[in-house]
Amino acid sequence: MAELSAHRPAESSAPLHELIRDRWSPRVLDPKAEITEDQLRALFEAARWAASWGNSQPARYLVGRRGDDTFERIYATLTRGNKNWAGAAGALVLGIAVTRDDEGEPMPYAEYGFGLATQNLVLQAVAEGLVAHQMAGFSPDAAKAVFELPEGMEPLVAIAIGHFGDGSGVDQSLIDRDTKPRQRKPLSSLVFGSGWGAPAF
Repeated sequence: MAELSAHRPAESSAPLHELIRDRWSPRVLDPKAEITEDQLRALFEAARWAASWGNSQPARYLVGRRGDDTFERIYATLTRGNKNWAGAAGALVLGIAVTRDDEGEPMPYAEYGFGLATQNLVLQAVAEGLVAHQMAGFSPDAAKAVFELPEGMEPLVAIAIGHFGDGSGVDQSLIDRDTKPRQRKPLSSLVFGSGWGAPAF
């Protein structure tokens, strides 16, 4: 069985920047490690400087640190499977896209802009020596209700941010998931050249 390790670099067909190479989504987190205010600020500054349509900046975030009320309210919206491990995070974040402008009209490319901002946030987490695990497993309706979000504010993701743990007291199924091989589809099935189905590489 593979050894539990925070360093699980991607196997790629070309050299990658270390932030991309080393980014992954562990579930084994240290329940005692703290995240500093400076680290959190850096994550959201990175998100703020992402590209967006017309500089519309559609990404919004609610952040709670372990033990505070916002953390507990985000945690309450998670699915049971994610509750099994995400409580050990140093911070929980609810990512929200602004889908309507000040006049109530649809915001173009809001989800695309939100995704760019959130990827910036996650890569900055790697740079800060943290891990960030994005979760679709939460209830957007519960999040809207508990935080009284107005129309045009759509919760899209919950993110657990913390430090990698040593596995002490962690369910074996989580360790198994965090040690299985990392996989991606081959580049030949993703990028095409002369026509659809003709690999560019």
